[in-house]
Amino acid sequence: MFKLLYPYEYVDSVFCIDYNKLFKKGYRGIIFDIDNTLVHHGDDSTKEIDELFKTIQNMRFKTLLLSNNNEERVKRFLKNIDSLYICEAEKPKTTNYLKAVEMMGLTKEETVFVGDQLFTDILGANKSGIANILVKFIRSNNETKIGKRRQLENLILKMYRKNKKFQNRLGNIDTMGGN
Repeated sequence: MFKLLYPYEYVDSVFCIDYNKLFKKGYRGIIFDIDNTLVHHGDDSTKEIDELFKTIQNMRFKTLLLSNNNEERVKRFLKNIDSLYICEAEKPKTTNYLKAVEMMGLTKEETVFVGDQLFTDILGANKSGIANILVKFIRSNNETKIGKRRQLENLILKMYRKNKKFQNRLGNIDTMGGN
């Protein structure tokens, strides 16, 4: 039952992903969540994120943002980024994960999803048959409390860490050496 919540990989941030390894393994498209994956919830993109998108797109990756946010939020984030997007995606429903793959002109086997939540991002990707990477969610320095859902995610991640067969399914693409 929990395996639908287990990510293929678990890394600290989008900056810890070895995109060269992903490309060598045949991945050609990356679907990203926005809030708490790329930037803190509600924030605009940063220079570092803008550069990351330029870098991976120069590697010939196609990108798409899959967000439960409205179009105004997504377009504001994309101010300096050229990427496809789907807003109001209703994650974890599989419909828009599969639409994202289709919009990029790729197959599920050529696509990887990157997000910060087990119950929406990873569950939806797994149900859709798309490889995925969980990143630690971005918190402000002054944020000390986490919600009940995040507490439950932490319990599931403890089980995930004990079950080695579900870890490093992409071949340990963590540039920082793993969690």
